[in-house]
Amino acid sequence: MGELKLKAKQLEKLGVKPRSRLSPLLQKCCLRLSANESYQNAESEIEALTGVKVSHSTQQQLVLLQDLPLPSALQAVGEVSVDGGKVRLRGEPQAGGYWRDYKTVRLQGIYSGAFFDDNQSLVDYVNSQELVNPLVCLGDGHDGVWNLVQQLGQSEQFSRWEILDWYHLKENLYKVGGSFKRLKAAEALLWQGQVEATKALFDNCRGRQVKNFMAYLEKHHSRLVNYSYYQAEQLCSIGSGAVESAIKQIGARSKISGAQWQIESVNQILSVRCAYLNGLLAI
Repeated sequence: MGELKLKAKQLEKLGVKPRSRLSPLLQKCCLRLSANESYQNAESEIEALTGVKVSHSTQQQLVLLQDLPLPSALQAVGEVSVDGGKVRLRGEPQAGGYWRDYKTVRLQGIYSGAFFDDNQSLVDYVNSQELVNPLVCLGDGHDGVWNLVQQLGQSEQFSRWEILDWYHLKENLYKVGGSFKRLKAAEALLWQGQVEATKALFDNCRGRQVKNFMAYLEKHHSRLVNYSYYQAEQLCSIGSGAVESAIKQIGARSKISGAQWQIESVNQILSVRCAYLNGLLAI
């Protein structure tokens, strides 16, 4: 029996692209599986679920051909958190691959976007939203995060509340070591946003860890808020856990056992994974 050939108008009505052997529904099923599983596993699952064999190379090609939009927030965005994740790139066999950073943004703790070697797209994505003024921006202590934050909502009338993630602040405090009593006292002061009083606790202390922490407090002084008050009044989040959660969820696909990526394909797998997490691949 010969193959059924459809005319252009029929293809358009059915939503099937020319020269495509896969229906839109089957393509979406493939993308959903590829967003969660290795391409080899996606091939096996599609055949088990539908009886149709779609090879792992076709699964990969589908991902590479996608141009998936990022979601627009359904409400004005008042809170943004930014952080970095890592992806393993394919290198020389003897090198065993190498790791590179990508940036992730989370809007309102709901919508996620990930960008590899494309910081401008992250900035453009955030700035394309309706942003609350002032915009709350959360991040850890890395310069790369705050360099991006400073490009968000740029205008003469626009302002940002930059807040250093409380949990990273606390983590860096306890790296100082020494007297546990002093560390607990410092934590209590920082929780109230009392930076100068915290510094005074370490006036008689020496050592590289103390020096590093004092420099850390000075660098982020304007981002250290009264965390206790902000939390009690529910003004905003005090930690960047939302974006860290997004990075873990993205990594559940990008960092599966043995995964190494061609540099040209990183943004595509990040895009497909985010589309799945954002609910854009719903059947």
